[in-house]
Amino acid sequence: MPRPMGSKARLRAHVLANIGRVMNSGELQEASGGAAEWARRLRELRDEEGYQILSHRDRADLKPGEYLLLTGERREVEPRLISKETRGVVLQRDGHTCQMCGLAAGDPDPYHPRRTVRLTMGHIVDKSLGGGDEPDNLRAVCSTCNEGLGANAPTAPPRRIELMRHVRRATLDDQRYALAWLKQKFGEA
Repeated sequence: MPRPMGSKARLRAHVLANIGRVMNSGELQEASGGAAEWARRLRELRDEEGYQILSHRDRADLKPGEYLLLTGERREVEPRLISKETRGVVLQRDGHTCQMCGLAAGDPDPYHPRRTVRLTMGHIVDKSLGGGDEPDNLRAVCSTCNEGLGANAPTAPPRRIELMRHVRRATLDDQRYALAWLKQKFGEA
């Protein structure tokens, strides 16, 4: 009995069957078999397998949620160089919180109510600009911020949850400083 195709294999087959045609996110999620992580699989096809899948960030005529595979030819891609150990060091250092919006791994995803926040590694200086994969150039970011959809600058004083996000994403030294300041202001609890 043949093994069923995974979501990435389904997506690969779909985009290759639709070269040059604009596809939307709903169509691609359906093509993946309804996978919740269809966008991640699509990025893997682009970033790890070299398929030239474009989005609105690459071409002005594409709207958010629209994708286009230019050609079936794959470009050469660099292998991923971030080890599990480096990822662990960065996540521990960053307190398992997004360094842009402050959400923690496992928090409810504000843009996808049935999902929880997942963290990825983001480069501070992009690799295309000479940045490397060492911990000093990496930070924990949620998939929303990594795609540029979140992390809007606040316009009003933060509410409690926003304030806690800032504290949670601060360095341990800054968190200790905040704790000491709170103890001094309000006394020991």
